[in-house]
Amino acid sequence: MSAAYRIITLSFLGLFLLAAPSMAQVGENLGLLNPNLASSDELAAVPGLNNTVVEEILAGRPFLSMLEFHEAIEGHVSESTYDQLYGALWVPIDLNDVTNEEILLIPGVGNRMLHEFEEYRPYIALPQFHREIGKYVDDEELARLAQYVYVRIDLNSASEAEILSIPGVGPRMQHEFEEYRPYAAMAQFSREIGKYVDDEEVDRLARYVEIR
Repeated sequence: MSAAYRIITLSFLGLFLLAAPSMAQVGENLGLLNPNLASSDELAAVPGLNNTVVEEILAGRPFLSMLEFHEAIEGHVSESTYDQLYGALWVPIDLNDVTNEEILLIPGVGNRMLHEFEEYRPYIALPQFHREIGKYVDDEELARLAQYVYVRIDLNSASEAEILSIPGVGPRMQHEFEEYRPYAAMAQFSREIGKYVDDEEVDRLARYVEIR
């Protein structure tokens, strides 16, 4: 795809997305546990995780990337169990800021699909991912893949649904996100949201947002 064609495509895409209804920017979860949020009992029920690994996860969180989580547990689990494990447990990955290694950890994703994930960057919104990846897989597979990914939301324009799609954010925190608009810088977000949660949770939440 030429640079000029990509620019034109993204321009039309941006206009389309601005006109379209707001949609959640974190893929709908179909049952994946988030290791940053799961209880010890939920983690213990995941196939392949023994008590030692569960304790490692609880002590190490929050994990600010899937790669960080993978590196924390890879010495404790067999490589042959990755697909089973990551079919149950996952830290959502930012489509625009993710390593090839992380993408390839998604069960069922190989080099061909890795290429398609990369081909359509930058992703402006999650509906773009649905449309482009939907060219290669059916609706069921698309829904499965979407739960592994997200696109950062704009703190100053995100809808209620977009904010609530962030893992671990409920109505109370959604209100606080909106309370301090407009945000001039991420430092302001950290300062204001830091009134309600500790620094580690601020860092975890900051992965999902930006100021455009």
